[in-house]
Amino acid sequence: MSATRRANRGPSAAAGNRAALIAAAREVFATNGFDAPLSLIARTAGVGQGVLYRHFPTRAALALAVFEENLTEVETLAADPGTTVADVLAVIVDQVTASAAFIAMLDPTSDDPRVLEPACRLLTLLDTKLADPAQRGGIRAGLGATDLVLAVAMLAAVLARTDVASRQTTAEHAWALLLHGLLD
Repeated sequence: MSATRRANRGPSAAAGNRAALIAAAREVFATNGFDAPLSLIARTAGVGQGVLYRHFPTRAALALAVFEENLTEVETLAADPGTTVADVLAVIVDQVTASAAFIAMLDPTSDDPRVLEPACRLLTLLDTKLADPAQRGGIRAGLGATDLVLAVAMLAAVLARTDVASRQTTAEHAWALLLHGLLD
């Protein structure tokens, strides 16, 4: 988990450092929770704390960067007309399972544009998939994107309080129960 600190390569290392910090944050938050020391994230990324704070001045900024990367993965999948809403939800559930420790801090009722913009993107891509019967993936008629996001938020709330060792099993069981209510 800990990495040795790399020699300072200056501005040319900025993109690599940022990517290493996001990967380390995903790992550390998943195993140690959202309140894990930021110094542990910096160490895991192999950079100093100054580099971490240069890229991410707050814990929330770092969590949002991980969330943005996750959303980009979902958008890439959703862009394929051969994928269904169920396919997209499966990836989101996997991400929530891995990131449950800090997903809850992304309050959907927030008026913070850093939270609103990605939330709107997610709702739009789900609405687009739901509008096409071939891409609906067995999701019950009458359910919209906000209903699906609410189901995922319910799962995230449970997983945020579940120990790492049983998180995967709990996620699978809870999501199966939620899907029962979402599918035709």
